[in-house]
Amino acid sequence: MDQPFIIFGAPDISEADIGEVLATMRSGWLGTGPRVAAFEAEFAVLKGLPRNHLVALNSCTAALHLSLLAAGIKAGDEVITTPLTFCATVNAILHTGATPVLADVVPQTMNIDPCAIAGKIGPRTRALLPVHFAGLPCEMEQLLALAKEHSLCLIEDCAHAAEALYHGRPTGSMGHFGCFSFYASKNITTGEGGMVLARNAEHADRIRILALHGMTRDAWRRFAPEQGGRHYQVVECGFKYNMMDLQAAIGIHQLRRVASAWERRQAIWQRYQDAFAALPVGRPAMPPAGVRHAYHLYTLLIDEARCGIGRDAFMAQMQQRGIGLGVHYLALPEHPYYQKKLGWRPEDTPCASAIGRRTVSLPLSPKLTPAEVERVVAAVHEVLLSAK
Repeated sequence: MDQPFIIFGAPDISEADIGEVLATMRSGWLGTGPRVAAFEAEFAVLKGLPRNHLVALNSCTAALHLSLLAAGIKAGDEVITTPLTFCATVNAILHTGATPVLADVVPQTMNIDPCAIAGKIGPRTRALLPVHFAGLPCEMEQLLALAKEHSLCLIEDCAHAAEALYHGRPTGSMGHFGCFSFYASKNITTGEGGMVLARNAEHADRIRILALHGMTRDAWRRFAPEQGGRHYQVVECGFKYNMMDLQAAIGIHQLRRVASAWERRQAIWQRYQDAFAALPVGRPAMPPAGVRHAYHLYTLLIDEARCGIGRDAFMAQMQQRGIGLGVHYLALPEHPYYQKKLGWRPEDTPCASAIGRRTVSLPLSPKLTPAEVERVVAAVHEVLLSAK
């Protein structure tokens, strides 16, 4: 391999990001403090919500867990979610003591199927937890109607969908809670990090307390000179889920170039869409009118019967050509833990299971150069055409 390896999900880190981190380190304040507050404020502007409805955390997993707790989800309850997601979505439900219930996906969009949800709602159902897969918003009008009809909490998993819009409404702002990820490979990164958007300011206040051991004041509000050395009280048995200023420092400038990064990913996504139109592969669905895709993932479906090569062999050959790929995702019922604990089987969610055995994600970082994008395109063509 005579060219540099293209890493899947490589973050786009600028000199401004690096400079903000260095400034944070020189400031002497590394934990939750003024830069976390600034990051929350700028994300609130992006989402068009009041600042006091947002809480920055150390992961989207924490955001999901605390949203479920703030919603009152507990042992004996059921939460309906998608089988085509990262394990954190369902693990957060399990951490509350509740039981996750899977509703299959729509094959074309790979998002949870509202019709499948309707068939899963029972007397113990307390919440819906849809995932905006790959950055394409779910059919929120139908989900909101189901939630209203059955008096269910709706928690949006927006890990892939920071910039997405559903008929003018930002993802994360439509349900009772919206949960975001700022992991290294996400559209906006803080290395590790997350955010909760709460429709109810009181819920946001409780999440902020739960995120830091159940304490009424964080360190910045206790020790900063302008705060006057105030005391705190522990009012709940909380967790250690707070975001640090070191993390927020990376994200502040990521937010300030969110529009240009989105435009670059859109251009790469469309280049792939056009380039693979004549190949025997499944391509992602185009966003419908009135919906803004966040373009977090570009997924191909590699069907061995059509392509002459299976998904795993395709990945191996792309790797040999210096192209890193991802898998998003093996359906949750494929994993041994959930089979043992919950009795799930792949045949329970046939659409998600079929996708999970064929799906592969191509590099889509705005960091990619035009030449690297063309390398990816050429490699896909080479592998598939040589398989026939």
